Amino acid sequence: MDDTGRTPPDDYTLSEQVHYRLRRAHQRASSIFLDTIGNAQLTPTQWAAMVTLRNEGALSQNQLGRLTYMDPATTQGVILRLVERNLVERQPDPQDRRRTSVRLTRTGQALVSNLLANAAAAHDRTLEPLSTDERSTFLGLLARLM
Repeated sequence: MDDTGRTPPDDYTLSEQVHYRLRRAHQRASSIFLDTIGNAQLTPTQWAAMVTLRNEGALSQNQLGRLTYMDPATTQGVILRLVERNLVERQPDPQDRRRTSVRLTRTGQALVSNLLANAAAAHDRTLEPLSTDERSTFLGLLARLM
């Protein structure tokens, strides 16, 4: 019996489970991203933070975390690594001195602009095994799961 008192099915196959398949798909997508993004040495979460800052402008750490679906500890770590590389900068929020605002530096802005085509190529490479219709269906289904 499991924790809920149910007997697990005898035909349970890990490789057929949604969590397993999503994890494997995520690993593949991340590998393709890292290979395609170039020598920028950016992780997918760092890229997400930078593109969000490019699109939204300066944000508080909390806002950035919410928009990129990162927990506070991950957001803080991503920001620290990007600050070390002079890709983002932190400064006190002019509206609320208790809050820190994060924004792209000029170096960060230039890097994002230079890598947009690579990121789009990573997207295309990840979905390459699918037809155009399958891509649309797949992305729509993923959106429903989110």
